[in-house]
Amino acid sequence: MTFIVKKAVQDYAKKKNLQVSGDFYDALDKKITSLLDHAAKRTGENKRKTLKAYDL
Repeated sequence: MTFIVKKAVQDYAKKKNLQVSGDFYDALDKKITSLLDHAAKRTGENKRKTLKAYDL
């Protein structure tokens, strides 16, 4: 599953006067997946079904 919008990342990079390599998107997506997995685990451990900011 893809969580990022490449155009949004490109726009951000452009504002910072940077370029984005092709492999960056996959790495960023993996990082986001890891953060979401961690948050989901914490949510479950706290017997909730709602992800909250502090789960990150």
